[in-house]
Amino acid sequence: MIHSAPLILPVSAPFIRDGALVVRHGRVVAAGPRREIMDEWQGEEETRWDGVMVAGLVNAHTHLQYTYMAKVGRQRYASLEEWSTAFDEVYFGAPIDWAASARDGARQALRYGTTSAADVVTDLEAVSALRDAGLGGLPYLEVLGDTDESWAASGRERFAALLTEAGQPVGISPHAPYTLDTGVLGDVTGLAHELGLRLHVHLAEGEHEREYTVSGTGPLALLVRELGFDFAVLREGGTGLGPTALLGELGMLGPGCHVAHGVHLDADDRALLRARDTVVALCPRSNQTLGMEGPDVAALLTEGNLVAVGTDSLSSSPSLDVLADVAVLRDLAVRQGYLAADLDRRLVEAATLGGARAMGIEGGLGPGGPADFAVFDVPVGVEPYRTLIEEGPGRCLATIIGGEVIWDSRTPTATDCYSATFRDIY
Repeated sequence: MIHSAPLILPVSAPFIRDGALVVRHGRVVAAGPRREIMDEWQGEEETRWDGVMVAGLVNAHTHLQYTYMAKVGRQRYASLEEWSTAFDEVYFGAPIDWAASARDGARQALRYGTTSAADVVTDLEAVSALRDAGLGGLPYLEVLGDTDESWAASGRERFAALLTEAGQPVGISPHAPYTLDTGVLGDVTGLAHELGLRLHVHLAEGEHEREYTVSGTGPLALLVRELGFDFAVLREGGTGLGPTALLGELGMLGPGCHVAHGVHLDADDRALLRARDTVVALCPRSNQTLGMEGPDVAALLTEGNLVAVGTDSLSSSPSLDVLADVAVLRDLAVRQGYLAADLDRRLVEAATLGGARAMGIEGGLGPGGPADFAVFDVPVGVEPYRTLIEEGPGRCLATIIGGEVIWDSRTPTATDCYSATFRDIY
C-alpha cells in the first residue's frame, strides 16, 4: 500500500513535500517524493490523503481509566492538594466501570492522532484498553498507598500477582514520592529491574513536594497524614533530599524510567535527570488545572533534557489531544525566553520521538520503522512544524497504526467515538 499526501512530517527525517510512503506488513518500506515512489512501485494501490501526514503522536503520560471522571477536570483548583481531595471524592464515590471508561479514553486518544501511549492503570480491569483499541505503547500498573510494613506483609505478593494477571507486557508505576513509603519505592525499583520492566513515576508536580521529602512537613505532608498513611518520611522528619534526588538515591532514575510533570525541577534536578538519561513527560494543561503555570520548558530545552508530552487524564485536563499540550508548551517556552529557531521542531519531536524513547519503543516515520502516523487537516505552510502546532489541535483526519486505518473521520461512525455510557456521565 502506498500512502501519499501534500506533505509528510516523518519527524525522524526531513519533511517531504508531495511525499509518499510504501507500507508492507505494518512497516515503512520506502519514503520519498511521490513521483519517485510511484515510478518505482508501479501498480501498487495508493491512498491519497488530503492533509499533512505526521509520525504518530505518543501520549507519554495519561490515565485512560479516568475518562469518566471528566467532571473533576472541568474545574480549576488552587493546588495539587485541593485537586486531590476533589479527585478522591469521585474516585471513591459511586462505582465506575473502569474498563469502559478506559476504552472510551482510548477512542478519544485515537481521534486526536495518538498511536501509542503510556497509560497508568490503577484498577486492573482497565489494563487492556490500549491493546483492545489497537494502540501501541505500554500500560503501567500503579503502586500507591503501601507502607513498608503493609508492602512486606502482603503488598508485594499482591502486586506480583497483578503483574501476572495482567496477561500482557506492562510497566510499573510507583505513583509518587509522597504516596509510598521510602522502602517501598526502593523495593519496587528493584522488582522492576529484576523483571526487566520499565518504570514511570509522577515527579515534582506540586509545589509542596520538595518540602515533604526534605523535612516531612507542609501541606502535602498534612494531606498524607489525613489520608492515614504512616510513612517513614513523616515519622523521621524527612529524608533531607528533594524528590528528584531521593529517586536518584533509590536507583529509580535511568533510561528505563520516565517521569511525569517535572513542574518544580531546579537546575540540580534537571542535571540529574540528564545524567541518568531520564525523559520528562510534560503535561502543561493538567498543571494549569491544578493552579500551576507549568514546567520551565525553556530551561529543559536549553540545557538538553530529554522531554516528551502527555495529556494526563480527563480528571485534570480538558482533552486527550497531545497537540493541544504542545501548543501550550510552545507558549510557555516563548514567554520563558526560548527564542531559538528550532523550537517548533523540537516540540514536535518531543510529542513523537520523545514519547517513544520514554517507553523504549520505535518512533518517527521512516524506512524500517512502524507505519504509525496521523493525518491532520492543516495547510502546507512554509513552517510546517509551527503550522502543525498552531492549527493541528482538534483537526486530526485519520489515525493509522501498523499501516491499518484505525480511525478515519470520513467514515459514518467516526464522529460517534463515545459510548452512550460515556455521554451520559460526561
